[in-house]
Amino acid sequence: MKKELRNAYIALALVSFFWGTTYVAARVGAQQMPGLFMAGVRQFLSGLILVSFFLARGFRLPEWREIKRISVQGIFLLCIANGLLTWAMEYISGGLAAIIVALVPMFIALFSVALSKCAKVTRWMVLGLVIGFAGVLVIFSDYLGEMQSRKFVIGIVLSLISVLSWSFGTVYSSKQKSSIDILFNVGLQMFIAGIIMLIVCGITGKYVNLAEAGQRSWLALIYLIIFGSLVAYTAYVFAISKLPPTLVSVYAYINPIVAVGLGWLLLAEKMNMIMLVGMIITLAGVYLVNREFKKVKQ
Repeated sequence: MKKELRNAYIALALVSFFWGTTYVAARVGAQQMPGLFMAGVRQFLSGLILVSFFLARGFRLPEWREIKRISVQGIFLLCIANGLLTWAMEYISGGLAAIIVALVPMFIALFSVALSKCAKVTRWMVLGLVIGFAGVLVIFSDYLGEMQSRKFVIGIVLSLISVLSWSFGTVYSSKQKSSIDILFNVGLQMFIAGIIMLIVCGITGKYVNLAEAGQRSWLALIYLIIFGSLVAYTAYVFAISKLPPTLVSVYAYINPIVAVGLGWLLLAEKMNMIMLVGMIITLAGVYLVNREFKKVKQ
């Protein structure tokens, strides 16, 4: 039991670090190939690897009803959330995107309250919500000049839609009972979402010839497939099955710290006192909403 618990903590550490690094990799890759296309290739290949692994072990594809449920989850969590966030990396820094994504636990709590008959909004939740958005405003006060750029605004909007989709998709998925192995489920989500995104890219012309893609984009894509999807997502699924969700949610507070630090160190992205203070305020608000929701839920 002690070994299993230790492995769960190791898995949580992997998620906290590697998901933070994916913002840097996505930012690098999205500079040389369309972000939505890169996300589609990432999810398609990651899903293909996982699905092939389970099929080789004798697993059978689920019934059509289960496939439809898995597809809906994949659309919210991967097509819209991951796809639009990677697209946003064409226009904004990975660190800024990570800070916006740090709002996810707060929106998960709000969606859970909205869709639950038992949970309710408390004064502390409202206070946390105000503090969280105040932190975002502090951060954006340092980007007022860039707000005049249409591309920058598009990047922010895409990131916010991504946050809402991931939050809603997480709450929706938590209410769905699956009869198949959870990692097989994840592989099918990735595979289906990848196909959908690649079809959209083919129709819209948002794609590139992978054979002609730059070395940096290839390295970023490979990194995202191995460490972002296969390693980190598998570790997340393992951690959430062994540790309390309240403990696992700590990754959402560590990811932006890793992303901002690496973005500054490797890509010379902006990092100053205003951004750091805003990030701390934002995370404090998210923590307050999340903590209060867990109390109400109990």
